[in-house]
Amino acid sequence: MTATKVLPECWGHRGASAVFPENTLASFEAAIADGADGIESDVHVSLDGVVVMFHDPDLERTTGSKGLIRERRWYGEDGMEHLLTVKQPQQCIPTFAQTIALLMKPENQHVKFNVDVKVQNDPDRLFSLMHDVISMQPDWQTKLAPRILLGLWHPRFVAFAKARLPYCRRSHIGVSLSIARKYFWDAVEVFSMRFASLTTYDGQKFRNECKAAGKKIMVWTVNEPEHMMEAVRWGIDVILTDVTRKWLALRAALRVDYDSMLSQYSRWFLWTTWKFYLPPIWANHRSTITYLECAAGPFDNFSLPEASVTVAL
Repeated sequence: MTATKVLPECWGHRGASAVFPENTLASFEAAIADGADGIESDVHVSLDGVVVMFHDPDLERTTGSKGLIRERRWYGEDGMEHLLTVKQPQQCIPTFAQTIALLMKPENQHVKFNVDVKVQNDPDRLFSLMHDVISMQPDWQTKLAPRILLGLWHPRFVAFAKARLPYCRRSHIGVSLSIARKYFWDAVEVFSMRFASLTTYDGQKFRNECKAAGKKIMVWTVNEPEHMMEAVRWGIDVILTDVTRKWLALRAALRVDYDSMLSQYSRWFLWTTWKFYLPPIWANHRSTITYLECAAGPFDNFSLPEASVTVAL
């Protein structure tokens, strides 16, 4: 392989979530132990103001408990601090503070952290609470802040991110290239896109636009070797995967013999997989817009943060 060939980084999607319960310290630690360059996780805020690492707005799917996170307390006899995952080996729900503590361990200070900001959150409250945790760390401006990437789905969150967490890099997470271009192009430096959205002709055009503008591209959630190799062909910057060991092993093999490894993986799946055709891609686009606007309001009509409480650097 030539020295100029750069391969995508490996970021653990909810940690090494194919092996350990998603969004748990065990899952994060496993991804880091595998050699992942970064981890990705999701945030919600409890009723008593604790930022927790959790994907769904409600607890049932992964813990079996009932209720929305924003309506449940973290502390107390019935607090979420006592919940365990359904998936084995059972794990506690981690807080944002616990996850930051993990990343601040000397041996983990190379690991990047992609925070998927769920649209059910109040961005003002969430980002203020996150700032409190981040700014408590020693040397956080140099040892922590540069490693955090805020993933934003809805344009309402952009101004709050700039005001409350101005030191964090920002990305747009999405499934729609038109939304990415219209609402996020000038506001973020990274685009974290669903793999299927980049398989089309417009996906190729978008990838070229990002390269010309110096924008980075991440793809999710890429678990199949054929898809990983296609992301390599595209020149993607980061692969988000549940199977960190799988991508890291393929990446190691590519470094030994790039051309031979790549030639072993066909591109036929792009034409034989229904979800990579335009109708399902457009259907996903429409359903995602509906979901996001129902949760966080219209894309073109939302409140902005007050300048008087902007975080000063």
